[in-house]
Amino acid sequence: MHEEYPVEKSDYTRAGEASASIKRILKQLGISGSVLRRIGVACYEVELNLVIHSDGGVLSLDVDSDAVTLTSADRGPGIPDIQMAMREGYSTASEEARSLGFGAGMGLPNMKRNADDFFIESEPGKGTTIRMSFRLG
Repeated sequence: MHEEYPVEKSDYTRAGEASASIKRILKQLGISGSVLRRIGVACYEVELNLVIHSDGGVLSLDVDSDAVTLTSADRGPGIPDIQMAMREGYSTASEEARSLGFGAGMGLPNMKRNADDFFIESEPGKGTTIRMSFRLG
């Protein structure tokens, strides 16, 4: 199964809709509660990162018999220092995002903590790809 969800820059009104849809689909497929919770947290974090930090992108869901994989691919601006961005509490969120209660600097660390496999690649000026896998067995 493959699904794609476009996510637009600064679309705070719709932020979380893709994550909610993905969670509904996975629940209907019978994914266990403990795995579903971890996927839900990571999915919401990556979707909000698309809204807050990117110029827009796509959140993809892939499900097979062994794993659920979430892939976020955006159109920029990229992350200049991934090691710094992975530190808890580090944030480059705008004042607008912070005024709405987002941007605490826990997004990437929460994704890595909840995923069984976590991959991030970024090039300043080009974009960022995050891939997370969650084993089903």
